Parts: sequence; structure tokens; C-alpha cells
Amino acid sequence: MNLILLDYIFPFIVFFYGLLVLIVLEIPIFINAQRNMSNYFVDQLKSHKPLAWICFFVGGLWSLQNLLLYTH
Repeated sequence: MNLILLDYIFPFIVFFYGLLVLIVLEIPIFINAQRNMSNYFVDQLKSHKPLAWICFFVGGLWSLQNLLLYTH
């Protein structure tokens, strides 16, 4: 893997990290499943929520920028 490919893929990784964490924390079926998990794990996951929002928006805009620049 060269640096150009890594530079293209990295924003998508950031975006999908944010998306995955937000899905787990926001969708009702996963909220109900959190009752069966340990409190330590759920608290640790919830502490990542602000970072997930940042990754979701920044990674999304960065990915969109890459798609617009590299498709022309």
C-alpha cells in the first residue's frame, strides 16, 4: 500500500468509525442490548460518543472532498 492510496482511504476509515459507534449508541435495538452488557463497557463506549460525532462529520466531509477531487 502506498501513501497515495492510504491518503485516499483514511478519511473513509475515520467516517465509518464514527458511523459505527453512533449506530451502536443511538439505534434502539442496540440501546436495549446494552442492558445485558457490563456497565464498565457501556460507560467506556459512551465516553467515545463526542469523538464519534467529530469523526462522523469530519470524516464525512473529508471523504466527500476526496471523492470530488479524485473523480475529475
